[in-house]
Amino acid sequence: MRIGLISDTHVPEAGTELWPQLWDRIRTADVLLHGGDIHDIALIDKLEQAAPIYVARGNGDDGSGGRPVQPEDPRLREAWSLEFEGFTFGLTHDMALPEWPPYRTVESMMDHYFGGPRHVVVHGDTHVASIETIRGVLLINPGSPMYPRNLDTRLGTLGFIEISNGRLHAWLEQLDEQGSHVVREQPKYAY
Repeated sequence: MRIGLISDTHVPEAGTELWPQLWDRIRTADVLLHGGDIHDIALIDKLEQAAPIYVARGNGDDGSGGRPVQPEDPRLREAWSLEFEGFTFGLTHDMALPEWPPYRTVESMMDHYFGGPRHVVVHGDTHVASIETIRGVLLINPGSPMYPRNLDTRLGTLGFIEISNGRLHAWLEQLDEQGSHVVREQPKYAY
């Protein structure tokens, strides 16, 4: 199973359409997880043509910065608790990393958003692609394909998780003129 990870698309603010290179990559996914700030609910319909999709409601989807508030949609929630191939996933917009113990920890944020621990948490908000493991939890921010690192509109990043034979492999990709290339990988591991 291949899970495509995107976040912070900011359409139409970042541009009227997603990059063709992004479409080429996400069509390889069996399911898509969007880490929020989609900004136009019509984009969910377009993305769903590539694969079934779950979208975290971001602050921009709730009107932050004077943006239009996005209407309710069953594919758009503050947080999702999902399971794929025996792995538990959490999906939300803002995981507020780095931690600030004892007030804010990965465990307390998982309790708040998902009601308990998860193997994998996909999030967004910062536009900075990252992949790390904290106390056994794989945390992935796919960055932004449109506004990487909160800079001007340009080719950005996305991520993937592949699950096979009880093992999970995650990586980030940088979009470029030729398509994309891997920029960071998490070694395969199993629970």
